[in-house]
Amino acid sequence: MPTAFGFMQCATLLKATGVSARTLAELRSCVETVPGDSIFHHTAQYFLKGRVSDYTNDFAQWAGESLEERALSERLSSVDPYAASAMEAVRADLLRVLDEHLAGFPPPREALEGDAFHFNTPVTFVYPAGLRAANLAEFLVALEHLPPESIYFHFYEARVRLRGGMDDFSRWVEGSLEKGGLAGRIRSIDPFMHGVEGVRRLLVAAVREELDRDMGEALG
Repeated sequence: MPTAFGFMQCATLLKATGVSARTLAELRSCVETVPGDSIFHHTAQYFLKGRVSDYTNDFAQWAGESLEERALSERLSSVDPYAASAMEAVRADLLRVLDEHLAGFPPPREALEGDAFHFNTPVTFVYPAGLRAANLAEFLVALEHLPPESIYFHFYEARVRLRGGMDDFSRWVEGSLEKGGLAGRIRSIDPFMHGVEGVRRLLVAAVREELDRDMGEALG
């Protein structure tokens, strides 16, 4: 009998580090020294903030909007915190991009007064979302009604915990429901190409398609 999936959600409180940057050189220096959980917040937790934009982390957004360095913001957006082996690898990727830009381009302008980059560290609380699913039909209903923080926790943040492109949803679908094809389709959803609600829509579509296929097979 399948093991029920217990949905969780999360909330984050931010603590100011007192570290800030107004120039790209200052940002580079700070990225090198701030705690790893600050790197985690400004990269992996970006989609928890509900933003839908051309950026995939806070550093890319600041470079693009506050320094008007579009080429740099695109390169920073390519840093993938979900695929890296650890946050120190993410830090190293960020430093590599920043160092290459600083070496190859004139220094960008300083951020305007009041528009500095402020480094924060997170205190994240994880708690039950009050929903469970024992089968694929219940899973679909839950996906349609989950708070966005739950989608983030199980699809985005899980990739940091589990690594290898794995997430909580696909792991349960494959391990408990024995649906490897659906699990593969879920894993193929690119977290960078969609906001949380976009991911929800793709998850719902994939699960509904699988249910329709099951129904068709049952009816002969």
